[in-house]
Amino acid sequence: MAAPARRLCHIAFHVPAGQPLAQDLQRLFGFQPLAAREADGWRQLALRSGDAVFLVNEGGGRGEPLYGLDPRHAVPSAANLCFDVADASAATRALSARGCSVPVPPVSVRDAQGTATYAVVSSPAGNLSLTLLERAAFRGPFLPGFGPVPSATGPGWVSHVDHLTLACTPGSSPTLMRWFHDCLGFRHLPLSPGEDPELGLEVAAGSGRGGLKLTALQIPPGSAVPTLLLAESLLGAANGQDQIEQFLARHRGPGLQHVGLYTPHILEATEGVAVAGGQLLTPPSAYYLQPGKERQILAAGHEPSQLARRGILLDGDKGKFLLQVFTKSLFAEDTFFLELIQRQGATGFGQGNIRALWESVQEQAARG
Repeated sequence: MAAPARRLCHIAFHVPAGQPLAQDLQRLFGFQPLAAREADGWRQLALRSGDAVFLVNEGGGRGEPLYGLDPRHAVPSAANLCFDVADASAATRALSARGCSVPVPPVSVRDAQGTATYAVVSSPAGNLSLTLLERAAFRGPFLPGFGPVPSATGPGWVSHVDHLTLACTPGSSPTLMRWFHDCLGFRHLPLSPGEDPELGLEVAAGSGRGGLKLTALQIPPGSAVPTLLLAESLLGAANGQDQIEQFLARHRGPGLQHVGLYTPHILEATEGVAVAGGQLLTPPSAYYLQPGKERQILAAGHEPSQLARRGILLDGDKGKFLLQVFTKSLFAEDTFFLELIQRQGATGFGQGNIRALWESVQEQAARG
């Protein structure tokens, strides 16, 4: 691997001036302001919940936003992943030697609290860029160049980023898997026994309805990097576009489709988001009526009616369960969304939940 990633520092979004993403993250999801910067036509606001940090780059100037790259994309987007590396300059040289484009070569930023060095590398995943950050010599709350902002104690619904899902064009997953392996040290994580890395996990939605192909990638133990999921459509949908195809069309290409945020208390978090006005996807009505579903929910220590009321999905067995709920898109273009996830011993992504998410998004699209 050329530049082994040690942890995910933040996820950066690029939105036009006046887009309410920063306010929505605070009002609906309990994120709190961490640090801010205004310069060169950019308003940059870092927000945090637990160890999950989002950086909202709003506006646009002639230069690049600090610690990132202006994707000059046609729609709002989650356009950058910032990873901590041991040596940003050495990592950049290694990636350049592999043929990677480096639109922002290593630059050091210093303030009274220390120094950080970063570079920005283009990825083969659409408009997604990667920032390689070296900040061992910095002791501030976020990064040099940012100032503190007033903040309150948040509700604590989210503790960290669990996973990142990229929407990919059909057939591109093997190439992306090799790139993330060779460049950042990600390795294939089987989602089913005996899974072929080139084929991934295929989840069919039913005859004539297409489905989803998932490939999971993970940094070896010892790092604090979330699982990366590559998602592409399975051919076979008889009518219209499925949600991956819709994302590719509305986002104008591949990109970060959603972020899974870990919550230790999904019932409390989901209730809080809903009360605050957050919009959640509703699973198909038949989901909670599946044979054995009520027994499965009770075995996990939950009441079926409570999960159904908030649209929380549950999958698992043998004492290991996975609970998930999904928001509607945070953008008017109906692209990027969030997921709240709680793990009760489960480490993967339940096929039943994957299929239910697929169907709920399809039903939402059909409703308009």
